[in-house]
Amino acid sequence: MLDEAWILSPSVALRPEPFGALAYHFGNRKLTFLKRPELVAVVRALGEQPDVRSALIAAGVPDAQHAAYADALAGLARTDMIRPRSEGVAA
Repeated sequence: MLDEAWILSPSVALRPEPFGALAYHFGNRKLTFLKRPELVAVVRALGEQPDVRSALIAAGVPDAQHAAYADALAGLARTDMIRPRSEGVAA
């Protein structure tokens, strides 16, 4: 996952909260709590970076935590909060 391009699903809205953010998917009606501001920064950076690793670096996540963040992002992918970025979509 770290070397793949992902993006926030177009059906998802992020609402900033003191703990991080609420992510709501308007299609499947899932509500997810992003409990770390750093994770919110990574999710927001996904569309601006060529891959997940670059988004993690841009958000200031230490290398030692990349695997844990990749696991968190995989969970978001399972509920379509984030999705693979197709080649036709600009970064």
